[in-house]
Amino acid sequence: MAKAKPIELDLIDRLRQEWKTELPELDTNAMDVVGRVMLLANRWDGEIQQTLKPFGLTYTDFDILATLRRCGSPYELTPTQLLESVLLTSGAMTTALARLENAGLLTRIEDPNDRRSKKAGLTRKGLSLAVKAAKKRFQTADQQLEILSVSEKRTLAKLLRKML
Repeated sequence: MAKAKPIELDLIDRLRQEWKTELPELDTNAMDVVGRVMLLANRWDGEIQQTLKPFGLTYTDFDILATLRRCGSPYELTPTQLLESVLLTSGAMTTALARLENAGLLTRIEDPNDRRSKKAGLTRKGLSLAVKAAKKRFQTADQQLEILSVSEKRTLAKLLRKML
């Protein structure tokens, strides 16, 4: 019978051991989950940024283009509608929209329902780039989760949804 491979201690295990030594009364159990989720978020953010770099996009740029692509033809939304789906402040949204417009990826369209606002719409170039970047971005996401079985992915998704 083969011996079970010992579990390797990771950064979170080491941090908890240090706290146990220094403040044994401190309950650090939450670090098992919260600390690891934070480490994964940082790692995955870096990997996503690297995935999008060849497209000349930041994650924010991609998020805006992807939101416009997801909304369906004619691929137009008001800045307020975009803010509901993208994690940005209104000031950051204005800056990002200007950057994407200058790159020829979107255009600003007069909103006949609100003269104070201009819709953001994908250009052909923006539409094409959004599709290419989305395919690569989701390929990266699949690679980030390939260590898990289908059942484990379902369970993890269910637990994360519950926490949110």
